[in-house]
Amino acid sequence: MTKNVFIAITGRPNAGKSSLTNLLVGEKISIVSEKPQTTRNRINGVLTKGDTQYVFIDTPGFLKPRTKLAEHMVKAVRTSVDDVDVAILMADATKKLSAVEQELAKSFASHNTKVILLLNKIDLVKSKEELLPLLDEYSKLYSFEEIIPISVKKRINTELIMPLLEKYAVEGEHFFPDDIATDRTERFLCSELIREKLLWTMQQEIPHGTAVDIESFSSRTNKNNAEVIDIGAVIICEKRSHKGMIIGKCGERLKQIGSLARKDIEEMLDAKVNLQIFVKVKENWRDNERFITDNKIADD
Repeated sequence: MTKNVFIAITGRPNAGKSSLTNLLVGEKISIVSEKPQTTRNRINGVLTKGDTQYVFIDTPGFLKPRTKLAEHMVKAVRTSVDDVDVAILMADATKKLSAVEQELAKSFASHNTKVILLLNKIDLVKSKEELLPLLDEYSKLYSFEEIIPISVKKRINTELIMPLLEKYAVEGEHFFPDDIATDRTERFLCSELIREKLLWTMQQEIPHGTAVDIESFSSRTNKNNAEVIDIGAVIICEKRSHKGMIIGKCGERLKQIGSLARKDIEEMLDAKVNLQIFVKVKENWRDNERFITDNKIADD
C-alpha cells in the first residue's frame, strides 16, 4: 500500500525553511543565504522512503508585498497551504513573535490546517529559560499539533521531525517518480545556484533587484568523449550602476560568481560545465508583471 504526504514549510524570511527542506530531502534543492527573500519560488522537494512519498513545499518567506514580484511570492505562500496534509511553521528562536506569524496563523485557521511549529536556531539562545516566554506566546497563537525547539544548523532535535510527519501520510499513489528529489528542472536549479552565489558575493541592497535567466542549455561530447553542458545565463539587474558592481573591477566579481556556481552545477549535473554569464539592465523589472511571468522569476 503506497502513501503520500504533502507538507508546506512556511515562515518569515531567513527562518531556515530552505535549510530544513534540504536536510529532510537529503539533497540541496533550495538555495541558502543569510539574506531575506532568498527563496522566491515555491519549490517541491521529494523524498520517497519505502511505500511513503513525502513532498515538501519550500515557500518564500512571508512578507508585506511592495512590488509585483513580492505579490507573486506572497501568493505562492498562500496557495501552498491549500490542501496540504500538514504545514510546518518555521520560527526563529532569536526573534520575537511578529505580524508575519500572526498572518500565517490566520491563513492556517482559514484552511483548518494542521501545523507543527519548529522553533529554529535554539543553538543561538543562551539558556532554555529564555525560550519559555516565546513558547508560551506561540502556544497561544495557534493550536499546534506539536512544538519542537530545533537547530537545523547543529542538527538538534531534527531527528524527531520525520517520524512526526509520517503520521499524516494518507493512502494514495505517489505523485512523483520515486528516484527524484525535486520536480524542478535542471535549468531552474542552475539559475538558482547562480543567484545563490550572487547573494553570497554582493552587498545587501543589490541582490533583491536581481534575477537570473538561463537563455541556453545544451549538451555535447568533447574530443575526449566526455559530456559537456553549455549554459548561457543572464543576470538581470535594475540599474546600470548595479551592472558595474556585479561585474566588478576587470570582471573579477562576475568571474567569482561564475566560478562558484560552476563548481556546484558540475556536482549537480555530474558533468563538465561551460558556463557563460552576462549582465543586463531591465529597469523596474520587479514591478513588470509580464516580465516576471514570462521569465518565470516568481512562478507559483
